[in-house]
Formats: sequence, structure tokens, C-alpha cells
Amino acid sequence: MVDKISSWRFAEEYVQEPQPIARARARADELGIESVTPSVGAHLSLLVNAMNAKAVVEVGTGAGVSGLWILSGNQHVVLASIETESEYQTQAKLAFTHAGIPSSRLRLINGKSVEVLTNLADETYDLALLDGDRETLVEQVQQCHRLLRSGGVLAVAHALWRDRVPDRQLQDENTEIYREVLEIIVQDDQFIPVLSPIGDGLLLASKR
Repeated sequence: MVDKISSWRFAEEYVQEPQPIARARARADELGIESVTPSVGAHLSLLVNAMNAKAVVEVGTGAGVSGLWILSGNQHVVLASIETESEYQTQAKLAFTHAGIPSSRLRLINGKSVEVLTNLADETYDLALLDGDRETLVEQVQQCHRLLRSGGVLAVAHALWRDRVPDRQLQDENTEIYREVLEIIVQDDQFIPVLSPIGDGLLLASKR
């Protein structure tokens, strides 16, 4: 008997990952980096294309998987990517080079997320992806409120955190952080939010 493929799995496997991104994912796996899934990556690429985005900031460079998806959205978007681990940035640079991404489209920043975000200009970014420094996630969201232009989109990866967020009996630190972020966004009249179950959960919120 053939096992029935779930709708979630079918959606995850619907988009085939380009070879440069697949190679970056393999390097991420070797380093123990949990990258965004192909479905989440495709969502980010679609957003960049639909918004004709010119500037994107991400927290969590990893090995460059999410960055490559973002940069694939159009040919002129510039990515500012923040990472605390220098080894991860080295692998990301390799991935961007192999994909033929010119340095003019990249700004790789080594530093703590909130400290870096604090120094970025107001209402400059079309998209902000938060996928790192989980312990300061609430503060990152607050900074992105300032950094995003009107119509810009905040994206928070792992927003359902291992399927733990919906179960109120589970109250570990990481689960509570994502619950707090979800509550902040849904109660903020300046955002139009949507929560998708793709990947490990993807929260998207457009700034009014």
C-alpha cells in the first residue's frame, strides 16, 4: 500500500530548489544550520518580485540559503544580512559567489542583530526576514516596525516553533517567545498579518 502524501508535504515539495541554493543547503546541513525550507524560500522570492523590492534586511545569514532565495526575486534587490557567526558568513559568501551574485547586491554584517538593526535607516526596507538571535526576537520586531516602509513586509521564520506554539500546555522559552511575537503583531493596528503553516511556520505582516 502506498502512503498518502500529506498536503503539507506536497506543498513543501512543489517548488524545485535551484542548484546553487541546493548546494548552499547541503553546506548548511553539514554545519548544523537549520535553513528555511524551499517553500518558505519561494514565498520570500515571490514577495521580492511582487513588491519590486529594492532593499531587504535579514537576521540570520546562515549558509546563504534564505539570502539566495531573496536575491532570486529580482535582479536589482540589495540584501543586508546580519550574522553573529563568522564561519557561517564565510560559507554564505561562497554560496553567493558560486551563484554569481555581484558584491554590489550584498552587505554582509557581522554583529548582534538588535545592535545592527538600531543603526539602520528608518523606512528604508521593503522586506525584513527574522531568522536568528531568537532571544532578542521581540526587540527585532520592534526595530523592523521602524525600518520597514509603508507596504513593506515583516517575515518571521519558525513562527509555529516545532508545532509547539498552538499547544498552550507547552511553555518552554522558545515557544513563549514566538507566542509573544504573534500576539504583538496581531494586536498591532499598523500591521496586516497572516500566519502560514509552511516550513516551521511563517508569519508575514505588511506595514500599513
